[in-house]
Amino acid sequence: MAASGQSRSGGNPALVSISIVSHGHGRLLASLLDDLRRLRPAGLEVILTLNIEETLPFDLHAFPFPIELVRNESPKGFAANHNAAFSLAGGMYFCVLNPDIRLQADPFPALLDELKNGSVAAAAPLILGPDGSVEDSARPFPTPASLLCKALGFAPKRYYEIGTESISPDWVGGMFVLMRTDVFAEVGGFDAGYHLYYEDVDLCARLRLRGYDIRLVPGATAVHLARRESRRNPRYLLWHLRSMLRYFLSGTWRRARKLAAH
Repeated sequence: MAASGQSRSGGNPALVSISIVSHGHGRLLASLLDDLRRLRPAGLEVILTLNIEETLPFDLHAFPFPIELVRNESPKGFAANHNAAFSLAGGMYFCVLNPDIRLQADPFPALLDELKNGSVAAAAPLILGPDGSVEDSARPFPTPASLLCKALGFAPKRYYEIGTESISPDWVGGMFVLMRTDVFAEVGGFDAGYHLYYEDVDLCARLRLRGYDIRLVPGATAVHLARRESRRNPRYLLWHLRSMLRYFLSGTWRRARKLAAH
């Protein structure tokens, strides 16, 4: 993580810095930004990274919030892109948001309420599929045994009982997560050694090992138009397997597996 990210820990308390990375996702991105324009959440800035060359189908100046555009000369991984965006962020809160997320209502008030608790480092909304079903975006830390059960079709549909109250899963998916800037800087951001997949698992594990809580907030929701690239694209599958191996060989996993899910 660049040192410039460390200096952001005293950011604007009224500002949420949203990092979005596009890989030729212009149409999805336009829909997401239209959602933000329609909902008008208070105090936003957007840092938009184009990981590959693309022409955007909208005017960056047409939105009621500032958008800072970053064009990569060559593609970077998930972690490296969001860490770079964090070095540009000016808010007290840093939000990682996938372009394939849609918002039907403003999720930020409920998420920010959770982060008022100094023991909470990150909060995520309940993630729904396009049909309204609840996705398993909050899970216990993976183990080789749990992954084998999943591969054999024995994994539960959901790992936690979802009601109306916030819960504390081991980790939450990185498609939409809001974090306190100071804590993200404290742990050094995402581990850029992960090109794609498991960055969110690793980050949540490191946050929990420092004593912070991770919250899933059913009072905030978002729709995920997931494409599951690793299930049909060999390159994505290889990244997935490499990241899995990196995580299970890490000291973070060896320590985090001892933490029981709340």
